Order: sequence, then C-alpha cells, then structure tokens
Amino acid sequence: MRIDLNLLPLFLAVAEEQGFRPAADRLGVTRSAVSQGMRRLEDAFGTALVVRTTRSVRLTEAGERLREALSQPLSDIGQALDNVAGERAPRGLLRVAVTSIAERFLSGPLIASFAAAHPGVTIDVTVTDEEFDIVAAGYDAGVRLGEVIEQDMIAVAVTGDQREVAVATPAYLAAHGAPAHPRDLVHHRCIGWRPAPRAAPHRWEFVENGVPFDVAVEPQITTNDLRLMLRTALAGGGITFALEENFRPHLESGELVPLLEDFLPPFPGFFLYFPQNRNMAPKLRALINHVRLR
Repeated sequence: MRIDLNLLPLFLAVAEEQGFRPAADRLGVTRSAVSQGMRRLEDAFGTALVVRTTRSVRLTEAGERLREALSQPLSDIGQALDNVAGERAPRGLLRVAVTSIAERFLSGPLIASFAAAHPGVTIDVTVTDEEFDIVAAGYDAGVRLGEVIEQDMIAVAVTGDQREVAVATPAYLAAHGAPAHPRDLVHHRCIGWRPAPRAAPHRWEFVENGVPFDVAVEPQITTNDLRLMLRTALAGGGITFALEENFRPHLESGELVPLLEDFLPPFPGFFLYFPQNRNMAPKLRALINHVRLR
C-alpha cells in the first residue's frame, strides 16, 4: 500500500479541528487543498475516513482507527495503516436513526435479515422523531419521510407512497357519528400525536380540490407513542390519525373504520438517507443494497 505520508498531518488537522475550513486555517492552506488531500488519502485507503455534509464533519470508524494509529509508536503504524486499508468486508458498528412511524423498517424482518446476512456488522437503531443532523450526532444513516430530509443527503426508497388516514371503531361511530368533512373533527374526541414532550400536537393534514390544509383538532388525548394511540382508538376512545400501514391489520379486520378518505391522497414515503461519500463504508453500502432488494 502506497500512502503519501505528507497527507497524514492534514488528516490529523481535520480530525482535531472537526472541519475542513478550520483545518485549512491551521495549516495555512486553502479549503480546496484540504478537500483534495483528504480525497487522495481516502482513495489510497479505499474507504471513507470522514463523513462530511454542509453542516458538519466527523470521523468514520476507519478514521478513528487511523487517528489512533497515528498516536501509536512508529513501529506499530505500518500494521495499523494496513488494518485501516483492509476494511473491505462489511463490519463494525452501524448506527441508524429511525422515525417511530417507519413501520416497514421497524417491523422486524428487514433488520433481522440484514443481521443474518452480515454477521460482522453490529446494528444500533435509535427510534426518534427529533429532527437533527445525523452526521454531527454520529449516525451513519437515518430513515424518515422524504419531505423532511435535507437536500444535501442521498436518499434510497424504503417504501412506496404512503397515505395518512383517520380511523375509529364502529362502536365509536355508532355513538357519535362519522365526520363528513375534516372541519367536523373539532366536534369529536380525538387522539393526537406529538413528536416530543414540548412539541405541539401534530396538525392533521388534508387536501380538498388540490389545495392542502390542516385542522388543529385539539385532541383530548395526546401521546408520542403510536401503540397507545392505536390501543386507545381500538378501545373506542375516539378518532386517531396516522399512516395507513400502522392501522392496516385492524382496518382489514374491521376493528377500525377509515374516515375522510377523499381528503387524504398519497404522498412520497420513507427513505434511507445518508451523506454523499465517494468511499462509502462497506457496512453502510451493505444496508443500502439490502434495502434496495426488499
């Protein structure tokens, strides 16, 4: 393996300054020189050493190993560099941040089959509805609805189009009637969702004659747990609102009845997203290929 050792101080500056621009300032070179030097180093190793977006820079697992290697006695560095360059098979810790409403990704079979296919990869899935910079937070990828993914990310479809639906039990509808229009929801007992304790309840969104609008239903019951929403609705607690696939078994059985369907058209579904990188870590590439095959 031929490595330009002059690039190693550049790498250390990026690792310690956590950014290309501050590293360039420290070294007295241009940001472009830092970017090109890092690209040459990553190409020599054949793997990504940093993950960078327009907002942040962090080291990959290979990058962390290289930084550790450069702090070791000189006699150990050659072997350590070979270990970094040898990262070809999928292995290591793969961290993914997934929204709680991504039922297909979280249902079990996708993650179980990926783990069986790649025993060298340890998977850490954080279920969260907070919106944040996954790179700065140390995640390799995320799963969210396409409409909330940052423009500088690469996205691979996990599902087809999705559709939200309002539902209630036949018993609730027999007692209280069914809303004919979304504005009628304000006269019903509603079960709402919020992404975090200090966040306002999610506004229920509809479309009429091609024009989107939302309804602030002021739910009597609010939670950040989809399972509680479902169980409360099944118990006759009122009307709730979420993605159709979260309710599908109960809609098919007749336990829940869909409402206001004419006002709820489909929209783009869930995507696995990650920062663009020429030398993607094999563990992330393996997950991307696995999602594409499902």
